[in-house]
Amino acid sequence: MTLPLVTRVFGVLERLSSTPIEEVDDFAQRREQRLRLQRSPVGRWLFGTADPAVRTTEHLVDVDGRPRRFLQHRLVGGPAATTAPPVVLNLHGGGWVQGNPEQSAWFASRVAARTGAVVLSFDYRLAPEHPFPAGVDDAWAALQWVVEHAEELDVDPERVAVMGDSAGGGLAATVALMARDAGAPRLRAEVLVYPGVEAYDRWPSEDEFADAPVLTSSNMRGFVRRYLGDQYGTLDWRASPIRAASHAGLPSTLVLVAGHDPLADNGRRYAAQLGEQGVHVVLQEFPEALHGFISLPGVSPSAADAVQATSAFLRDVL
Repeated sequence: MTLPLVTRVFGVLERLSSTPIEEVDDFAQRREQRLRLQRSPVGRWLFGTADPAVRTTEHLVDVDGRPRRFLQHRLVGGPAATTAPPVVLNLHGGGWVQGNPEQSAWFASRVAARTGAVVLSFDYRLAPEHPFPAGVDDAWAALQWVVEHAEELDVDPERVAVMGDSAGGGLAATVALMARDAGAPRLRAEVLVYPGVEAYDRWPSEDEFADAPVLTSSNMRGFVRRYLGDQYGTLDWRASPIRAASHAGLPSTLVLVAGHDPLADNGRRYAAQLGEQGVHVVLQEFPEALHGFISLPGVSPSAADAVQATSAFLRDVL
């Protein structure tokens, strides 16, 4: 199925203006440029803004001895709640080398508005300055911190989910496995949006969409090399959660896949693997979407459908 016209036009412009990841030397500058774009009028149209029904606040806390920043998306108004709401830890995408909590504010806040869950979008250390397993360590520490501070956050520590897109989807899958192995916290759900769960193997969707907008096969490989650094080639399953010895016992899982995405088979294969091992898993594909579409509502009509699918799933399991 072809992409909508507005998405195709965006793809052409994005390809003309983007720099291959292999040619980037100053990642700090690249991240700052992206944040400025997000805050510009064009960026607000492209990336969207937080749902007006939700109060979005920025917080800086100490997590495992390090300052960590997160955005809290909490529904305001409506009938008074008699119990604390569920909580969702959200991890942004960006190939483990870029991205920020703001880029998923449109999606995360709308999930909060439609589920009543409090969505906490945490940052994490980025490569190449902080290669693997720094991002994994930070995601795991954030999950533990959220549960330990549930009373202070006014959330229910028994109704916890993890969510992430792209690189963040891979991190969410990893911490769900870590929580299962540790026996706590007991997650109710995980939402994996076009997740990166395999560092090395090349599957058919990568060849079919090798030169797709937003994420190319070349950039995929470049992101992995920057992320793993000197550990490139590691067989540590935390770098490729699809390689974990077992996926049995994971919480209910929603996997969203974009049709025009070299990572599409990552999501499909992960969903199949979980299903084969008895996990309740829902796979939903968006054939007219490209990689990154939940963060690009201005040019991706499918983003609204993804909000609806995610919210319905979380309402059922939380």
